[in-house]
Amino acid sequence: MPDDPYRHHPRLRGKIKPAAESFFRELDMAMVDARVREAGMRADWRTPDDVREAGRRAFLAGREGRDLWVFAFGSLMWDPGIEFVEIRRARAPEHARRFCLVDQGGRGSAEAPGLQLALDTGSGCDGLAFRIAAEAVEHESFVLFRREMIAAGYLPVWLALETAQGAVEALGFAADHACEDIVTDIPLDEQARMIAHAAGFLGTNYEYLAGTRSQLEGLGVSDPYIDAVFARVEALRAAQA
Repeated sequence: MPDDPYRHHPRLRGKIKPAAESFFRELDMAMVDARVREAGMRADWRTPDDVREAGRRAFLAGREGRDLWVFAFGSLMWDPGIEFVEIRRARAPEHARRFCLVDQGGRGSAEAPGLQLALDTGSGCDGLAFRIAAEAVEHESFVLFRREMIAAGYLPVWLALETAQGAVEALGFAADHACEDIVTDIPLDEQARMIAHAAGFLGTNYEYLAGTRSQLEGLGVSDPYIDAVFARVEALRAAQA
């Protein structure tokens, strides 16, 4: 009988969307293109499929036949969209999550851009690590790259993670500072204003923030940065009510 993926964290059962129910599992790229154009973005907004696939294969080259760990620090924590065989609480000691990826489609628009999280240099980021079985890595990594590398903004990186069960090396998605949509000097109050008002075809930016904070709370993780942004957004929403 296979091991229970939730054996280390049984309380997470029911708090992570099954892959089959995820919007990202069978992504309709034509629909996404149409929705993003409706949001006011240019027609060439995303990375061509062949370029993205070549990048995925190059990044994973030489790791055939091995399990793959994936580090989740934002929406992947509750909606990974992938099949996994193990989940652990994990810490990336040399990184931090930051709202620094400007979003004009999924959770924002050209008129009211939102912000997505990215990993950047920092003093530590707590999240989740998902282990994909070796025989599933080819397809699951395809699903993951199609989502996370759909457009410029992230770079795939190998992260040295700390977990209670031992150290692991994991795939993570870090801020690509060569991309114009990565903006790291947005004041905290402006981040909150953007998040409070932005919405796109994936939903509101507030839902993204609240979902991240809720999953961290469920793990017993306090992220002062996320808490500070959330408090400001809540104050703005209350003032508008």
